[in-house]
Amino acid sequence: MRLLVDTHALLWAIGDPERLRDAARTALWDPRNEVRVSVASVWEIGIKRALGKLTAPDDLGPHLEAANFVPLPISLEHASAAGSLPLHHRDPFDRMLIAQAQIESLTLVTRDARFARFGVQVLEA
Repeated sequence: MRLLVDTHALLWAIGDPERLRDAARTALWDPRNEVRVSVASVWEIGIKRALGKLTAPDDLGPHLEAANFVPLPISLEHASAAGSLPLHHRDPFDRMLIAQAQIESLTLVTRDARFARFGVQVLEA
């Protein structure tokens, strides 16, 4: 399975994995699965941490590496697709994740029910 971890699911996976549903936790730690983390999530975490809206590690790199999560860069195609999505969801970070999931054929690990409205595969976090 090829997965893309939503920002909140990423924070749970590296900091409080018991918050994840059993199926999501199993899928994220299954070595047969490819688990990707968008650089948009890292960006979002940095912004929210700087604003005092959340507590998260300063450097996510070692946490991603320890979990065997692979960074997913933002391409021009991803950016263009995110800007063209219907306005079912207005959060720019989430729109990027949706576009990346669509283009890269990834299943999104999330608890945000709005993601499914875009026709992407979702695994409930």
